[in-house]
Amino acid sequence: LIFLIFVTTIIGVVIGVLPGLGATTGAALLLPFTLTMEPVNAIAVLATIYVSATFAGSITAILINTPGTAAAAATTFDGYPLAQRGEAGRALGVAVVSSTIGGVFSVAVLCFAAPLLARVAYEFRPPEYFALTLFGLSMLATISAGGTVRNLIGGIFGVWLATIGAEPTTGIERFMFGNYELYEGLAFVPVFIGLFAMSELLVQSKRVTTAIDAIKMKAVQLPTREDYKRIWKTVARSCGIGTFIGVLPAEGATVASMIGYAEARRWSKNKEEFGKGAIEGIAGAEAANNAATGGAMVPTMVLGIPGSGTTAVILVGLLVHGLRPGPYLFTEQVDKVYQIFGAMMLANLMFMAMGLYAAKVFARISLVPLQMLWPIVFALAAIGAYALSSSLLDVWIALIFGVIGFFARRHGFAVAPIAVGLILGEMVETNLQNSLKMFEGEWWLMFTQPLAALFFLLALLGL
Repeated sequence: LIFLIFVTTIIGVVIGVLPGLGATTGAALLLPFTLTMEPVNAIAVLATIYVSATFAGSITAILINTPGTAAAAATTFDGYPLAQRGEAGRALGVAVVSSTIGGVFSVAVLCFAAPLLARVAYEFRPPEYFALTLFGLSMLATISAGGTVRNLIGGIFGVWLATIGAEPTTGIERFMFGNYELYEGLAFVPVFIGLFAMSELLVQSKRVTTAIDAIKMKAVQLPTREDYKRIWKTVARSCGIGTFIGVLPAEGATVASMIGYAEARRWSKNKEEFGKGAIEGIAGAEAANNAATGGAMVPTMVLGIPGSGTTAVILVGLLVHGLRPGPYLFTEQVDKVYQIFGAMMLANLMFMAMGLYAAKVFARISLVPLQMLWPIVFALAAIGAYALSSSLLDVWIALIFGVIGFFARRHGFAVAPIAVGLILGEMVETNLQNSLKMFEGEWWLMFTQPLAALFFLLALLGL
């Protein structure tokens, strides 16, 4: 498992460095190839891709002003100006250390918070789960940069996609148009490959001729004592912000990094330096986005509600391998849970070593011509879609959702809300039906349950 994590960390850093790929696309591409692995190894691979790719986005953000992942967008604000001043090594050193501290902190919180939350989740019945899922869907309002209304429309479209296939209790066919391969609904894997990988391929096709200016760099420098004095409060604050935002259903690393950066600027004594090369800006964004990775795994594993786009892919991995998220995962398969936590901790330490000693090498990967890179990605995506159940229909589904994702992005819609809506759609429907049976059709009685009422209120406040 240690060797597997090492190899996956390298793959994750490569995926994170390549502008346009990112953790979610990487996890979606690798998901079909984990189907032959042991469940723990498969989830460890996906979790490792998540944490290492989230960090690696900062390498290109600093050196070529192009964030490898959306979560590293805030790092460009001060990372690139610092690199232009000839301090690229220092900027990367701050990013590596801040990322590692954020990642390790969030995994430590995950180890303690997830089992505690699992005990609370034992009290959940269908009304509570229905209210919680609605809360998760309401959080889609802020999941991406698409804007509140567009994100909610994307989420509702995802919920509608979840109704394709036979209705669970009556077996009535819905939106199948006589195609019985859709009887059990849309398979998550080809849909995710289409939405994240294929659509990104179409978006990137417009940038094939773009020239990249790379900053020359000698070596990564560890922060000096003076640097640590300047950033330790920012890193500590961003660790808390990132973990908290990660725990909120459907938020994730991109939102965390933006808030981490904004708070770093708010509390800084040197506000005028921000945007010109302030190391607090890099530390604030990087500690927050990496802290969000562990935080986002909490609702994913305990409640089955994805904490981000990438954890939506990891959740599909859990379901495909028969690891049902929820309280029972922490009582009946607790050894597997802690192996996954251990893998995430190890991945954080491994990418620190790679960031310090191999950032220069990884930065060169970003200069691979897109004419070579994207045909390879397309081939991997098509193979991955087919591999799930050896069905050509799955390849067509991936291609169709690639086009849907492309047009969605072109018109300002993010694809992550669609993916999260698809996952939560089944939970919304099943728990609503079970709640109505429980209360004999008197739906307003759901509001008399304290926990359910709390989540309904949170959903309203979120909107």
